[in-house]
Amino acid sequence: MKQGKILVVDDNKNVLSALKILLNSHFEEVILLSSPTALLMNLREKNPDVVLLDMNYSAGINTGNEGLYWLAEIKKANPDLPVVLFTAYADIDLAVTALKEGASDFVVKPWNNAKLLATLQSALELRLSRKEVARLKEKQHVLNSQLNRESDVYWGESQAMRELLRLVEKVATTDANVLITGENGTGKEVIARKIHQLSPRSNESLVTVDMGAVTETLFESELFGHVKGSFTDAHSDRAGKIEAADKGTLFLDEIGNLSYPLQAKLLNALQSRQIIRVGSNKPVAVDIRLICATNHNLFRDVQDGLFREDLLYRINTIQIEVPPLRRRKEDIPGLASFFLRRFAVKYNKTGITLHKDAIAKMREYAWPGNVRELEHTIEKALILSDNRVIDSSGLFLRPTAGSEKDKQLDNVTLEEMERVLIERAMRNYGNNISAIAKELGVSRPTLYSKIKKYGL
Repeated sequence: MKQGKILVVDDNKNVLSALKILLNSHFEEVILLSSPTALLMNLREKNPDVVLLDMNYSAGINTGNEGLYWLAEIKKANPDLPVVLFTAYADIDLAVTALKEGASDFVVKPWNNAKLLATLQSALELRLSRKEVARLKEKQHVLNSQLNRESDVYWGESQAMRELLRLVEKVATTDANVLITGENGTGKEVIARKIHQLSPRSNESLVTVDMGAVTETLFESELFGHVKGSFTDAHSDRAGKIEAADKGTLFLDEIGNLSYPLQAKLLNALQSRQIIRVGSNKPVAVDIRLICATNHNLFRDVQDGLFREDLLYRINTIQIEVPPLRRRKEDIPGLASFFLRRFAVKYNKTGITLHKDAIAKMREYAWPGNVRELEHTIEKALILSDNRVIDSSGLFLRPTAGSEKDKQLDNVTLEEMERVLIERAMRNYGNNISAIAKELGVSRPTLYSKIKKYGL
């Protein structure tokens, strides 16, 4: 299927005629100019996707300076527009100069049809990919502006959270890589968004990648992008998540789930600050602020040979530990009230309050799912409540103390505690191995091994 507009500028009418016949079969629209004088006007009115630009227009002059001049004018008008230069005089120094000035490629006359088409198609794919990145960034800008306007986070009044926020505010103004650690449900992604919003990059994209959900086979394509034809389903060029985060922030969630072989590929990209799309050999420079998050103890994983030490120190310029909810119970009443107000508006059930015995029960509860569990508990309670006041019976808290060993974990071995935690998760999630593994912060194979080890 034909797609894309190409603008051809050449003072040789025979060349224009030949190119029109050749290009009409491959591009949606072909615009021909015999002089560059109307070039800028056509850029504004026609909005082409690729420009094929001759380098010489004055008789007897073949220095290529005219082409370089018009290349510069095009780049001033539209920096992202791919320009392929066209000349009858092959000059390596001139080609190098042109590429440094922003040309996408360089074609010598007389041309080979197949090679010319391949060059122009490659330039078109680059243009379409840039448009897609721009579209995603614009969408992200809208989301970011909405997030920046909304005060939709309650941080709490505990000493632990006040200290955490002071650290976040101090770190956010820098470009330092940040590692956010903490249990599932503590709000690591919320911290990452806060750092981005307070940073000089706040008007650019915050691109999130769940490393636990990226399969090994799609890792490179997802993060680095690919070019058309690099594998079976690569029907067009596609920018990866790292490229999409250029000038903004890249948030790699659950970094601890990344397999050891893939860690080396990520490290190489972070060190060089450039990526190479799958199927290409052309490096693309990227300027990102990196934030990672994990519920793993990465230092222990390094000792166990599961995580690269060099990658850990690359991502861990600053570490922010998010405390679990059970260690800041003074924040529970405020968080519960905050969630109640938000969901009351969402479900049009305003005027509902929490009874003091409900608040007392929440303060006594261990909250293994942390803030996320508290949020879901309040939402469920409000939806199911038929009264204006939610008491303790309306909270539907799940039991977490099913045995005496659950209650008395003092003076037990690490293996005994590990067994108790697995048993507790199995009671809470039944036979849902994926949910149990996620709750415990381990992979499914590791969980199977532990279950077999303890005879559960």
